[in-house]
Amino acid sequence: MTRSFLTKVQRRAFGGVSALMLAATAMPAVAEADLAAAQAIIDAHKSLPTFQAPGKPFDARACMADKKILSIPASSSIPFAAGIGVGMEATAKEIGFELRVWQNQGQPTQWVQGVEYAIANGYDAVDVMAGIDPNTLAPQLKAARDAGLKVYATHHRDVADDTVDQNTDVSLPLDYSGVGEIIAAWIVAETKGNANVLVVGTDDVPPSQPYWKSFQAKLSDLCPDCKATYYNVPLADWATKIQTVTQSALLQDPSINYLFPIYDSMSQFMLPAKAITGRRDLPIASFNGTPFILDMIRNGDVTMDVGESLGWIARSAIDAYMRDLCDIGDTPDTLYVPFYIFDAANAETAGIPAELDKGYGDAHVPGYRALWGLE
Repeated sequence: MTRSFLTKVQRRAFGGVSALMLAATAMPAVAEADLAAAQAIIDAHKSLPTFQAPGKPFDARACMADKKILSIPASSSIPFAAGIGVGMEATAKEIGFELRVWQNQGQPTQWVQGVEYAIANGYDAVDVMAGIDPNTLAPQLKAARDAGLKVYATHHRDVADDTVDQNTDVSLPLDYSGVGEIIAAWIVAETKGNANVLVVGTDDVPPSQPYWKSFQAKLSDLCPDCKATYYNVPLADWATKIQTVTQSALLQDPSINYLFPIYDSMSQFMLPAKAITGRRDLPIASFNGTPFILDMIRNGDVTMDVGESLGWIARSAIDAYMRDLCDIGDTPDTLYVPFYIFDAANAETAGIPAELDKGYGDAHVPGYRALWGLE
């Protein structure tokens, strides 16, 4: 009797252990995040950028005498785009030629008016920059080229985008894909491999999708169990819709633990949503290095921004324009702008308040001056 009872107990125990073993075998394994690889990407962008000449030296003042360029940003209301324009105007003044930034509020009809103005007023070149797809202005840009103007497109696509920019003489894309990888690494490291990210993009700006997909791919690579959800808010609707999109997403999914507006000027519209939902401590990581966002890092409202010196962008773009206008040769086919991570540890280096071209060191200023024969 006793032996029979013990045998039943043993069988039950063994059966229980077997069931547990089978359950454990059936459960999906939790993939471990590669925090070391994430940190290596971060470390590579924590050192101040150095300058490397993008081409041969030339006499910029001589070649640009009496030349005029009109630059049309995607929207003058976006501080990032406006900052590039300020940098371009200052650089042109330093060299000694006229560059005018066409003020607009992001409406395609206003871009058209800018191109028509350049044609009618004797400009040598027109530039569409910081998010305008030149193919959306194909008839106007063709008219500009037919009238003898050079046409440039800058900071508008990802380097991996093989779209052909029709009716442009020089196209200068940026490595948005590389930025996506940096931010993915940052969020994985910050969350220790436990990220649920709300991503807000804007699909009417051409690099947005390659940039987002690069982020998504690197996030999955570094942290297979991390999650990211993408919402599209058109450029013209940032001020009216980013807050409501963010607020709704946070209420629907309280487990979201990181915000990633893909362009940093979007961050300002997320702050009210954080406050309303009681998530003021929710971190934000983004890209551009817009000065007022660097102030937000210093004040604790934003956690990290991958910066690109707006002054460096301006000099890089103008360097390429001049090489083309003056037939110097070796005109770059990408925008030469290093990326640099700003966080609470170094945000003050950008100034208090942050300035257009501060915090990145000054290697590009004497570098370009020497390249252009201004020293």
